[in-house]
Amino acid sequence: MTSSRVASELASILVPIGMAGAVFAALCAIVAAVAIMRGAAGLAGGAVGLWIPGALLSSTASFASQWTPMLVSGGMLVAMLVIGAVARGVVNAGEPARQAAREARAAAVVDAVTVAEGAASATPRSTKPATSTGSQPALAG
Repeated sequence: MTSSRVASELASILVPIGMAGAVFAALCAIVAAVAIMRGAAGLAGGAVGLWIPGALLSSTASFASQWTPMLVSGGMLVAMLVIGAVARGVVNAGEPARQAAREARAAAVVDAVTVAEGAASATPRSTKPATSTGSQPALAG
């Protein structure tokens, strides 16, 4: 076998492995971005940790002079980490307004309960003791 034939045979095996590795690495990068957006550091670290074997698999295509899978996997991680960080910043920027709205809703509920309790205590109650028949009440069904 000539070396060009061996290279051609290897390319037919290594390029699909590299493409599969790039897809796996891209999926891990997307999971990392979502984890960063949500503030889940452990999940982000795990996704990046799984991205590494995917990137290594994508580098197998480089033996057949196909650099695209490796560049895609690396570019996806960088892009997704930046997008995740920017989205996290946007979410954190709106947090004070959401916190103020939560506190206002909680105060409205507390006020409503206080008013309801005040109205209930204003109604006159009977002072005569309840009479007992000696039997247990039937269960309401």
